[in-house]
Amino acid sequence: MRSLFLLVAITMSLLLAACGNAEGSNNAQGNDGGKKSEGNGSSEVVVDGSSTVFPIMEAIAEDYQKQNPDARVNIGVSGSGGGFEKFAAGETHISNASRPIKEAEKQALKDAGIDDYTEFEVALDGLSIVVNKENDWVNKLTVDQLKKMWSEDGGVETWADVKEGWPEKEIEFYSPGADSGTFDYFSEVVLGDTQIRKDASLSEDDNVLVQGVMGSPNGISYFGYAYYAENKDNLKAVPIVNSDGKAVKPSKETIQSGAYNPFSRPLFIYVKHEALKQDAVYDFTTYALENAGKMAEAVGYVGKPESGYEKALQKVDEIAGK
Repeated sequence: MRSLFLLVAITMSLLLAACGNAEGSNNAQGNDGGKKSEGNGSSEVVVDGSSTVFPIMEAIAEDYQKQNPDARVNIGVSGSGGGFEKFAAGETHISNASRPIKEAEKQALKDAGIDDYTEFEVALDGLSIVVNKENDWVNKLTVDQLKKMWSEDGGVETWADVKEGWPEKEIEFYSPGADSGTFDYFSEVVLGDTQIRKDASLSEDDNVLVQGVMGSPNGISYFGYAYYAENKDNLKAVPIVNSDGKAVKPSKETIQSGAYNPFSRPLFIYVKHEALKQDAVYDFTTYALENAGKMAEAVGYVGKPESGYEKALQKVDEIAGK
């Protein structure tokens, strides 16, 4: 009798647990069977793309989550090109980019049924050409010299091949990877229709490039200004001869004024219109644009004039129907 009672009690417990789990499952999914609603949607905001824009968005996300403990913002790094691929695949709400979107990427979005998205400028950057701190012979470089150095058919092996009188020491090249917007920008401005040299060490992680040049007395690389500013005690930024014939180093002043040309450039985020109808994405995007200038300066980039951010915020409200 006692065994029968125990068996009945265990059976009832299992039935109640099953009912409880089923009820919890229904609550988790909601009435739409687990699909995200067009309005509130998921509370997680997913951002990916440029390693150059990453420090700005990471700082914004950290600050945002401190003020909004329940918020979840996931910031990834796969390069501008990789970010646009994820954007088209429906894996992200926001895509970071250190260059404008390409026609092929626009077509990929269109093919995926994503027609409505907007580009917002969040900051300014100065693509910095850097060498090892021990390099005491490079006092400036022209774009033509950079092309000769970095091109596969440029015929450069040592510093002496770049300029007479420089040492016959073999140059070690460190470049952002092919998915990087910085790679694309450098290729467009410097390489043109030539290919980057095959012996260059490529990485999507700018910190790897920094460490590469720091560890190589004959190294050279290029990456966003923030990565140089963070490591300026251990790296040397090379002045670049601009369109006026003046050798100019990257700085907040020369980047904002445009004197550091042709390597001054805007940085972007791309946001899907449909995503902005989700409260979490709208709130984070608004916060990002309100604080992008301040955060850009904090991590070593250059903020835009305040009026630019105000216009962007008005556009966000317009898209979201606020």
